[in-house]
Amino acid sequence: MTAEEFNAQLGLCQFLPGPNVVNLAVVVGKRYGGLAGAIVAPVGLLAGPLAIVLLLALLYDRYGSLPLAQSMLRGIAAVGCGLLFAMAWRMGAAIKDKPFFLPFTVLTVAAIAGLRWPMPVVMVAGLFLSGGVAYWKLGRK
Repeated sequence: MTAEEFNAQLGLCQFLPGPNVVNLAVVVGKRYGGLAGAIVAPVGLLAGPLAIVLLLALLYDRYGSLPLAQSMLRGIAAVGCGLLFAMAWRMGAAIKDKPFFLPFTVLTVAAIAGLRWPMPVVMVAGLFLSGGVAYWKLGRK
């Protein structure tokens, strides 16, 4: 698979519902292994994390009520919140360098967080809006 083909497949998989990596695993598995590859690729991708989560669930069931475990989980939750805010900050700083994307970001946040529109509606509207703007910009050249 060439880099151009990979990028095209990744772009398609990012638009489809579901996890991007799993979608890409299905597409690449189908391409190289047919139907069996389309089934085995995502199973192989998810088997390790599933085993880890099941092990953690068993440990939580056994030791989750201990005060030490509760303290550890509160600390992990705080770290998760910090990572989320750090990622949002980094993404905001990156978009600051590209002011053309700022209106799309503001409209998306306003539609989902403020107006409580369903995400699929916002995605389709954003697709048409950004496609129209790209067509308009390319048409002017």
